[in-house]
Amino acid sequence: MEFSSSTILSFLALLFLSIPFSTSNPTQDSFYQCLATNSNLSVPLYPAFYTPNISSFTSLLQSTAQNLRYLLPSVPKPELIFTPLLESHVQSAVICSKQLNIHLRVRSGGHDYEGLSYVSQIESPFIIVDLSKLRSISVDIADNSAWASAGATIGELYYRIAEKSKIHGFPAGLCTSLGIGGHITGGAYGSMMRKYGLGADNVLDARIVDANGNILDRQSMGEDLFWAIRGGGGASFGIILSWKVRLVPVPETVTVFTVPKTLEQGGTKILYRWQQVADKLDENLFIRVVISVADGSTKGQKTISTAYNALFLGGVDRLLQVMNQSFPELGLQSKDCVELSWLKSVLYIAGYPSSVPPEALLQGKSSFKNYFKAKSDFVREPIPETGLEGIWKRLLEEDSPLMVWNPYGGMMSKISESEIPFPHRNGTIFKIQYLSLWGEADKDLAPKHIDWIRKLYNYMASYASTFPREAYVNYRDLDLGINKNGSSNFIQASAWGARYFKNNFNRLVRIKTQVDPDNFFRHEQSIPTLPTSTKRRGRKSHHRTKKSHG
Repeated sequence: MEFSSSTILSFLALLFLSIPFSTSNPTQDSFYQCLATNSNLSVPLYPAFYTPNISSFTSLLQSTAQNLRYLLPSVPKPELIFTPLLESHVQSAVICSKQLNIHLRVRSGGHDYEGLSYVSQIESPFIIVDLSKLRSISVDIADNSAWASAGATIGELYYRIAEKSKIHGFPAGLCTSLGIGGHITGGAYGSMMRKYGLGADNVLDARIVDANGNILDRQSMGEDLFWAIRGGGGASFGIILSWKVRLVPVPETVTVFTVPKTLEQGGTKILYRWQQVADKLDENLFIRVVISVADGSTKGQKTISTAYNALFLGGVDRLLQVMNQSFPELGLQSKDCVELSWLKSVLYIAGYPSSVPPEALLQGKSSFKNYFKAKSDFVREPIPETGLEGIWKRLLEEDSPLMVWNPYGGMMSKISESEIPFPHRNGTIFKIQYLSLWGEADKDLAPKHIDWIRKLYNYMASYASTFPREAYVNYRDLDLGINKNGSSNFIQASAWGARYFKNNFNRLVRIKTQVDPDNFFRHEQSIPTLPTSTKRRGRKSHHRTKKSHG
């Protein structure tokens, strides 16, 4: 007996709907049915569905979420989590979400600071498309490139590159559990940025699913959209499926060090000097400063610790020459330095103990989970010692504060502000990340900690960049403004858009209007579209098909 293809498809859809996880929840049922009709059923879909009524739902929701503030019972939860097994499943998820008017959030690594990839505070119901099962990596040393799927972590990519070559690397994040999909959409800075720029500066191609469910590569998406996704922020233009990245040369032996200095050891004067040289050092040298509160020399007394954490692309002898010439105030000695492979330096900079093997990078999940609030600044003039003393006073008032100062200069000063959407380039000395962290016992005191970091941020206004006061899009900060009720309000969004993207914001808005005029991909700080009248004047004809492959 022969059956038509439509009969077989209908039968499979009915079979799919009869699987035990199906519920009477209208959002879940309609999404299941649509996916079963639209998807490639050569791979069963039922292992890809997680609903609140099954035991593994909560563990999956929590699996990569970094900020525990957004897992509290009072925070909205998704109707379901869909973990695509194939690229075509991502296409179907977009087509069905659009067809059924279901709000969609996309998660690759879960490091977003305001939980935007797994929480919606502006629209309900919503679902999560979690890309964690799309994590293939293909490294081509002969071509100096690699393809990495969106759900893979940056640590996995580093490991796979080093597996093939000891003299190749990739200049991206310091935290190894970052999901590649979202990480590069914001820029992707790391310890080789002064030598090679950002991860986003080293992208050669990409595959995305657009708002119409089409799979596009660089050629089929066009250079405008390709420009926008490399630093224009995640989840505004489409769903990243994979990136093709350019590999960069690294020495077989690199050097790392961490030198702590307290206030009693002259920490204030040394940090003032660091600001004067950090962006001018040899571009092979990256020295960040991790600032925290530590126990003082007197029992019960607290002090400020400034830890100089560094990677040098070369050996210890050459590093000591550079430091003695450019930054002798730190007093670096050979005993402070460790020579190792580039891959092991990744583990060192990420904070792993020296006994941890590189295979730890394949775990794909971070052990860092905390309640926190973060902010960011870019600094273009050294902060005077009196300003630093004001910072110390405020840090000592908080339970568990953290500041990380990342140096710029080198290649970061040579790339134009408009080369990609990430605009923080020439003239930037360093970037500040502010954090207030607290534990489970303190979870009800969140308003106190958030109030503290806001006051510190206000104090820093006179020392940070101005017009606009710049911020890093991968350190999302909803204090800077939100798109309320899922709207696409250009004026509303300009408040945070100018801070993240400076003059590139307007171009991002024009591209968004062209490729996603209905604002399908949206969240609290997604790129808005232009007003309707402007859309009609400026919109180009846009190719629409149900499914196509670039």
